[in-house]
Amino acid sequence: QLQLVESGGGSVQSGGSLRLSCAASGRTPYYYAIAWFRQAPGKEREGVLCISSSGRVETLLESVKDRFTISRDDGKNAVALQMNNLRSDDTAVYFCAARELACTDQKAWYNFWGRGTQVTVSA
Repeated sequence: QLQLVESGGGSVQSGGSLRLSCAASGRTPYYYAIAWFRQAPGKEREGVLCISSSGRVETLLESVKDRFTISRDDGKNAVALQMNNLRSDDTAVYFCAARELACTDQKAWYNFWGRGTQVTVSA
């Protein structure tokens, strides 16, 4: 099993920044692709960014391009999501998820999920 725990959520004003962290433990975390998803109230869960086991980054949501970045620190078994220039429509619960090796935008193909962390952006 792979356990994932998100942290770093909170409330921020529009234009501000937050840094989320996904801590992985259990099986060899470096073997897995880690993605960030988000879910706003009443909406489907959507992929945001993903980083493969080899470090290749895939943008799953066009609206975060040039604002959000993803990085992994295999020494610390953690993946970070840096969010800049936040907007009110970024408000959601953010989840990290893992699957073997490669990224995909299909949430059903991720085997492990964290419980999520709330991000609230006020206008």
